Amino acid sequence: MAANVSVQNSASERPSLRRAVTPWGSFSWGYSDVGADIFVGLGLVLGAAAGASNVAFLFAGIVYVCIGLAYTELAATYPVAGGGQYFVFRGLGDIFGFIAGWSVLLDFTIDIVLFAWSCVDYLSKLLPVIAFTQHPWTHFFFVFGLIAGLAVLNIVGVRESSAFNELVSGLDIVSETTILFFGFFFAFHPETLVHTMQTAWPTSFQLMNGVSLAIISFVGLESISQAAQETQRPASVIPRTSISLILTILIFALAYSNLALGMQTATPIPHDAHGHVQPLWHYLGNEENNGAAVAVLASLVPYWGILAAFYVPVLGAILLLISSNSGVFGSSRIAYAMSGTQLLPSIFQRVHPRYRTPAISIAFFCGVAVLELIFAALPSLHPAFKALYARLFRGEDGITFLGDLYAFGAAASYSLVFLALIALRFKDPQSPRRFKMPLNIPLTYRGGRVEFPVTAVIGFLGIASILSFVMITHQLGRIAGPTWIVFGVLGYLLYRARKQLPVLRSQPHDWRKAQINILQQAGELDMMDEYLANVKALDERKAKERTVT
Repeated sequence: MAANVSVQNSASERPSLRRAVTPWGSFSWGYSDVGADIFVGLGLVLGAAAGASNVAFLFAGIVYVCIGLAYTELAATYPVAGGGQYFVFRGLGDIFGFIAGWSVLLDFTIDIVLFAWSCVDYLSKLLPVIAFTQHPWTHFFFVFGLIAGLAVLNIVGVRESSAFNELVSGLDIVSETTILFFGFFFAFHPETLVHTMQTAWPTSFQLMNGVSLAIISFVGLESISQAAQETQRPASVIPRTSISLILTILIFALAYSNLALGMQTATPIPHDAHGHVQPLWHYLGNEENNGAAVAVLASLVPYWGILAAFYVPVLGAILLLISSNSGVFGSSRIAYAMSGTQLLPSIFQRVHPRYRTPAISIAFFCGVAVLELIFAALPSLHPAFKALYARLFRGEDGITFLGDLYAFGAAASYSLVFLALIALRFKDPQSPRRFKMPLNIPLTYRGGRVEFPVTAVIGFLGIASILSFVMITHQLGRIAGPTWIVFGVLGYLLYRARKQLPVLRSQPHDWRKAQINILQQAGELDMMDEYLANVKALDERKAKERTVT
């Protein structure tokens, strides 16, 4: 394949994705990913940041709002499948597009195992025989079985039903709202919240640790961007659904963290291993409960907790399983797209002759997820590994290790997305932006008018600080995360050299033709006409400048 073939030229020769995703479908698509994160993140943050857990969620939430605004602008301007990887690829070039995609692939593989792990954790509240702390081998094989089952389902082409996805998302929103209502109405005491924050305030190191884990409660906006190419009228639909999703998740994260710190339970909480009375936040954040903190919290809510103890583990497990499946599907889709643009070897683009699915991509990244599962579970499966991990990595438990990597991949890819947004404001001011991040400074650049996004700079500084927190506070994360990036870049350089493609430079791309095709396929004809008019005005101005010169 010639080196100068652009991604969209090749894409235009293939059948386009069907645009059947409605506004609620777009919201639920994102919610099934982001909404599941609080089921995993709450216990981890409580265990790390203690009495400042709400502060950790607030800091991560502010950064998350900036991330959400950036993705909303980019997805509405470039409504094509690929999400952050495509935005970085277009804004910063091939090698940075690869790094962003490789970071997203890390998150998707963690997505598979982390949510499958937590799915079993939630079910263990009804079936103690699969609890990780009491029966680690049984828990391990259940998680392994879920990953293997999802891999097979995706290879044969069975995906979660969109209607089922929407139903589960709707039920979960109602359930989480109900838990919060009864919890705040019957058990929340502001003085308890203040007392907990005063007496259990963490060290600076613990607070940084908590912030680095809190960001995983806000990962998943990639899903709405991935669905942009299948959304009806994406330029108008995506801003509405994204803003709704941002506010919903932010409210839930802040509400649950404050409830956990300020709630007084009528049901006695078991003593810890030393026989001491545990505060609620410590009980939810210990190794036994941190993987299913929302279910445990719901069971302790007065009145409603009797019912919630039975249905929240099931509903949470279903939502987590859907999110795990989205990791399988998302990793194969990203790898397939990156292979088509010669960022990954062509083997990842091969489809099964019978099922017409990217079977090799599915099998490869599910295999990576299994390796991550083994590494996370080893300390509990064998005493020798527990002692080794205690010496090398401060004895982090399995789900915390998965959270470390999840936070690293998200922070790395989000950092590049902010830089790509800034670059595209300067490189492609002709593309109509129906939604823009707030706080823009008008500038003149190469004779044209551009708007510099101040909010993107704020978001970049925030996510860069979270990335530094991950590197400072997580011994496993600062080794495994960068190692994934380094090996990926080395593989990319060798692949490009063997294919005689530009190694550090980008291939030529006809981005004008690409944008016209994108807007045309999206049905955004008004935006396409505006884009053509802007491009024509730019060409006329350049021609006039050449004539004068």
